[in-house]
Amino acid sequence: MRMNRVLRYLWAAPYTLVGVVLGTAGVLAGGRWRVHRGVLEFFGGRIGKALSGMPRSLGFSAMTLGHVILAVDRSALVQLRDHEEVHVRQYERWGPLFVPAYLLSSLLQLLRGRNPYRENHFERQAYALTAARRRVARETSHG
Repeated sequence: MRMNRVLRYLWAAPYTLVGVVLGTAGVLAGGRWRVHRGVLEFFGGRIGKALSGMPRSLGFSAMTLGHVILAVDRSALVQLRDHEEVHVRQYERWGPLFVPAYLLSSLLQLLRGRNPYRENHFERQAYALTAARRRVARETSHG
């Protein structure tokens, strides 16, 4: 089991490294970081503020690179963590092939006249799994 976990981290490591570099830049610009469920999370600071001020079509609230989640602020991180953790699992499965596959999925949707983000296979999976988890949590808490 432990070896399997190590292999998942290694398989996603090229993108994790990019995420660590970007996250470190964020920390140097006043951001914060933490480890949550085996994932490095970076949030806030001047870079987060700048990104949150971008037009919605160009900006993002959070993104995942390997085992790193980058968020514009703590609130976005908390709100989007479950969604982004689905992407962490996708990186574990796809490794260095994840970003090319993600971009190809977006391109195919664009060529079909669909929304390249919302109709992207990986985003649809993340939204569906996040919604299912929330339904289970609600049902569990109600009884």
